[in-house]
Amino acid sequence: MDALTAFGLFAVTFMLICYVLEDRAPFWTFLFALGCLMGSAYGFLQGAWPFGAVELIWFVVALRRWVGLRHRREPRA
Repeated sequence: MDALTAFGLFAVTFMLICYVLEDRAPFWTFLFALGCLMGSAYGFLQGAWPFGAVELIWFVVALRRWVGLRHRREPRA
């Protein structure tokens, strides 16, 4: 297994774990977004640009969801 394949395996496994734990706390959603970004980088690096593009979109979706979750959990003054 080369380094790029190992990175891809790590990224997808990391995404899966964060996705499963998302309901526990907003930072898991943030980590999921980072996992999507890593998956996107893997897709572009290995030449599968459609995969890289879709993962980049998922990164934006997850990041927006994380921002929304943070605003809902912050106490109002």
